[in-house]
Amino acid sequence: MLPFSAAAENNKSPILTILKDAFADAARVLEIASGTGQHAVHFAKNLPHLTWQPSDIPEHLAGLEQRIIETDLDNLFEPIGLDVRDLPWPTPDRDAGDAFDGIFTANSLHIMSWAGVEAFFAGVDETLAAGGTLAIYGAMKYGGTFTTPSNEAFDQSLRKKDPESGLRDFEAIDALARGIGLTLVADHAMPANNQLLVYRR
Repeated sequence: MLPFSAAAENNKSPILTILKDAFADAARVLEIASGTGQHAVHFAKNLPHLTWQPSDIPEHLAGLEQRIIETDLDNLFEPIGLDVRDLPWPTPDRDAGDAFDGIFTANSLHIMSWAGVEAFFAGVDETLAAGGTLAIYGAMKYGGTFTTPSNEAFDQSLRKKDPESGLRDFEAIDALARGIGLTLVADHAMPANNQLLVYRR
């Protein structure tokens, strides 16, 4: 049985609405932390002008690979093992000097340590082409404040499992993004108290 995320199933269409515009000029998108692959399949199917490269840490690849194989989309590539902390990222065309003009991640920064978040942006810096777009989906804090009580409870549950995880401050994320030459072009409020940040290099 393929792994399944109810959250991914519920949020894939609202996210796609934003990505249609954000990645309108993209040709090659790298997804970080593809999880069950439900996003990868949905986005590749509905954004046929681009190629979609899923990735995840090696121990999560089995179910992801199976979903990709069963989908059989020409523009959806076989997933690669990628831990954001292992730099440089093992992108398929690194030897050719190619970069991705789109990078997407969902619900990943709050399950990493802060050092992992910093490594994520270091990887984006190496991998995202000039003029490229970074899209980050997930729940966040603003000015150190949770946007809803449910997000605060979610943060507490994350930290109980792993004290180094937790919802990130938008301002801290934005500072890392600006530090690698990215400019915020949109901060979309999404269903279920999430945000979708769109940055352009």
